[in-house]
Amino acid sequence: MIKQDDVERIIKTLADDNMQGRGTFTPGIEKAAQFIEGEYKKIGLQPLEGATGYRQSFSLTRIIPVKLMVSINGKALPKDSITITTFSTSINWSNNSDVQIAQISGEKNFLTEYRSYRKSGKKMIILVDPKFAATFKQLSDRNAMAGIKSKTDNGSQLVFVLGSYDIKSFEVTYETKIEESPLFNVAGMIPGKTKPNEYVIFSGHYDHLGILKPVQGDSIANGADDDASGTTAVISLAKYYKKLNNNARTLIFVAFTAEEIGGYGSQHFSKLLDPDKVVAMFNIEMIGKPSKFGQNSAFITGYERSDFGTILQKNLEGTAFKFYPDPYPAQNLFYRSDNATLAALGVPAHSISTDQIDTDTLYHTVKDEISTLDMGNITATIRAIALSSRSIVSGQDTPKRIPKLEQ
Repeated sequence: MIKQDDVERIIKTLADDNMQGRGTFTPGIEKAAQFIEGEYKKIGLQPLEGATGYRQSFSLTRIIPVKLMVSINGKALPKDSITITTFSTSINWSNNSDVQIAQISGEKNFLTEYRSYRKSGKKMIILVDPKFAATFKQLSDRNAMAGIKSKTDNGSQLVFVLGSYDIKSFEVTYETKIEESPLFNVAGMIPGKTKPNEYVIFSGHYDHLGILKPVQGDSIANGADDDASGTTAVISLAKYYKKLNNNARTLIFVAFTAEEIGGYGSQHFSKLLDPDKVVAMFNIEMIGKPSKFGQNSAFITGYERSDFGTILQKNLEGTAFKFYPDPYPAQNLFYRSDNATLAALGVPAHSISTDQIDTDTLYHTVKDEISTLDMGNITATIRAIALSSRSIVSGQDTPKRIPKLEQ
């Protein structure tokens, strides 16, 4: 019942230039949400219990940099030689005694030093060796973007200065503006026939990076594989199970927002339901190309943490498709996608992918486009998920819980 031409229609719409890369807080993400809502309505999904529509709306506080000025020994520094890492909304320093001076010298590891300072909770001016000019530029570009105000932020205020100075005096002025920005997951469900209080979740994230710096005239990060392919799977599986109409457990289909900026959509979603009622989560992330194991294969992150993968593979006996354990443990993929929040709460929540992440040169670039995808691979993977999930959907199989992370 899962047809390749319908798969192509959905993913081409989501990854079209018209969506402008589905960047969080952009008109493109609104267009994508409207499209997904339209698909859910055509399928006949119900809003989640207590909701009047498919959107799960929430907001994030954004800190948008407006002004940064740094003077050392009475001389203002060039703007391209200063940057700041903080979630504070304003800073005014004038030879403050509680501001420490530090240095990242050429023989040190910039990333290691940076992480250490981020965790310190201190106020610091950090001099950076010109050897790290390229890395400094990347950090500066990132810091110039709006940040998300975090209640768990430790209060670090880190001013980075490219160059060597004998600091006798300093002045720092930093100003921002604050915006409350709306976000929304798109979620629908098929109520369970005999076990309505037990949930099976199918998910993927529909946001991507939006507009990037042009490369050969192209600035739209279409996110065809990441993760229009996964969102297409969610919609296709909703249609599949709605037609079967025999699910014992309640099925929830959710397209998450804000995955690319910190997984905020899935974090919000996890607060709205009892994790003890969630039997399993099928999070689908980048299935646009054959896996390293070849055609008719995919891998499952955290395979060893529950018997989720074993159940899926049992249901595929007699077919050509096979699920494998995650071949990229060094990438820490299990806690890098939208399954992570519910997995930490004990849910057998796993991501299914085919991406060769260690060699994927299109990942997070403007080249992640429809033309690079294997539609047959996407369709085969969705069909395998549909078939392998049936015994969990029917209530026959219940995956073992994942040990909860200590809070």
